[in-house]
Amino acid sequence: MDEPSMPTLPATAPQPPAPPIPLTELLASKDLGLRRIAGPADADLLWVHTSEMADPYPYLLGGELLLSAGVLLTDPDRYVARLVEAGAAALGFGVRPVYEAVPEALVEACDRYGLPLLEVPPETPFTTIARAVWRLMAEARHRELRRVTRAQQALATAAARPDPVPAVLHQLATQLSGRAVLLTARGEEVHAAGRRPPPEAAAALTRLARVVARERPGSPASATDTHGDTHLAAYALGGGEGLVLSLATHRREPGDHTVAGIAVVLLSLLAAPHQGADAADRSAALVRLLLGATPAEVAPLLGPDGPWTVIHARRSDGTTPDALTAGALGASLGSALVDAGREDDETVRVLLPATAGEAPPQGGDGEEPSQPPQPRTLPPHPGWTLGVSAPTPLPALAAADTRAARALAHAEATRTPLKVDAPVTGLAALIPPDQAAAHARTLLAPLTPPLADTLRCWLSLHGSWDRTAVALSVHRNTVRQRIGRCAELLDVDLNDMDVRTELWFALRQE
Repeated sequence: MDEPSMPTLPATAPQPPAPPIPLTELLASKDLGLRRIAGPADADLLWVHTSEMADPYPYLLGGELLLSAGVLLTDPDRYVARLVEAGAAALGFGVRPVYEAVPEALVEACDRYGLPLLEVPPETPFTTIARAVWRLMAEARHRELRRVTRAQQALATAAARPDPVPAVLHQLATQLSGRAVLLTARGEEVHAAGRRPPPEAAAALTRLARVVARERPGSPASATDTHGDTHLAAYALGGGEGLVLSLATHRREPGDHTVAGIAVVLLSLLAAPHQGADAADRSAALVRLLLGATPAEVAPLLGPDGPWTVIHARRSDGTTPDALTAGALGASLGSALVDAGREDDETVRVLLPATAGEAPPQGGDGEEPSQPPQPRTLPPHPGWTLGVSAPTPLPALAAADTRAARALAHAEATRTPLKVDAPVTGLAALIPPDQAAAHARTLLAPLTPPLADTLRCWLSLHGSWDRTAVALSVHRNTVRQRIGRCAELLDVDLNDMDVRTELWFALRQE
């Protein structure tokens, strides 16, 4: 049974903007007549979704206000438990024509599981509620964009002053109504602006800065914490100087993270005394590529042949990142090699050296094979979903780019902030790559590229139709049809674990 569609705005309407809307704002719209009758008052709404299915779990992404008239409601306790498990933010129950009043068992279940329950009066169409949420989101997004734009202009003006670093810190502290400090990797204060926090909070901020200081391999690019009612954040700056931007504020508002990201990019540029030899070589490599050189010809300018890591990233809220936001992500990852994508592509691509592990052995008689390079240790980045390739030598970057894209699709389908495409290890690594590739080409020859991509994604998601549909941006029935076609063309039983294992091994060679 296909999921009933929800009444929505016209197709030309933008995607639901961020930030999320507090439930209290929606309840304050008197013309809707909504009334909270169970569950907590605090909730953030990301979407509005209508469903009359007995179990809408497979169609929920999390953060929804789910609207229902209870057509197929038979077990309120299980129904609410499944909504909470899916991450729904609240439930709006429409009275009439199915129920004259909200079932008492549903009220009790929502109180028990902590899910806000709203009574929707008969005269309020679900479409009206959806439009109200979209309007509130658009207003909030507009306020956030205006604030970020003003902050961006103020920070850019400060960066043009004769004393740019102190000026940027002062402007950042003003915009965030807090304390902004530039620290060395050892916690020594270089510049500071804004009201000094209490001694305990200041000490906690210094400790947080050491967490992201780039003195140890695998250090995260950013970190957050709280101390009492003070919000703390630390960001490692690019440029190789080991500097950290630390922030202490008494409240967090929409757009704070974006404003901080802009400051990170500016300070990374300002704190770097000059372009080093490595940066100059990379600029030269880019120029030569633009003039027609091959990757192999410019590889010496980029340093060793590898390994390199490719990262694909998309905003978790579905918004399209601008160049500054993408640059801030690159800076937090420790790389200036960032592609902010195109207007029709919301994916940001980042290329950075994979410093963990060793490069693959070049081969030689009697040599013991070294350990394969391990994926760079990266923490999740709030507001982003990341797909990370396994470390790869320079000539294989195109394949790594494809694997990073698949990892990102996997992360979005499974609702995880980060997915790393692990290198080939174990038994699979014992087979010579050329033989494995030849076997894969023969086995998968009957499949077209779209069918092979669908089969690969379906296997990686353990045969889940719904998650595969999300990852590929197609309908679940399309996934079923394609997988059925794969089984016919390959003449195999895809329920057989041996068959799945061999196909997965073959698909991993591409």
